[in-house]
Amino acid sequence: MAGFLATLSIFASAVGLVYRPARVVPFAVILALIAARMSARNARLAGWAVAAAIVCWTVGMTIAVVTENPLY
Repeated sequence: MAGFLATLSIFASAVGLVYRPARVVPFAVILALIAARMSARNARLAGWAVAAAIVCWTVGMTIAVVTENPLY
């Protein structure tokens, strides 16, 4: 289940790049943190999910500000 949550978090982070990052990426961060705490077996994937959420948050917010799109 933790692997599924981590994968869902990575997908949500990628969606946050193109669609309202202030709405989507916090959900992805919460999923990644839950996945990281849930299982030691998928800790590496959960770590990648946390890193992806952080990077996608930064890049998504930058893209939204530069292109003058709504943040939320």
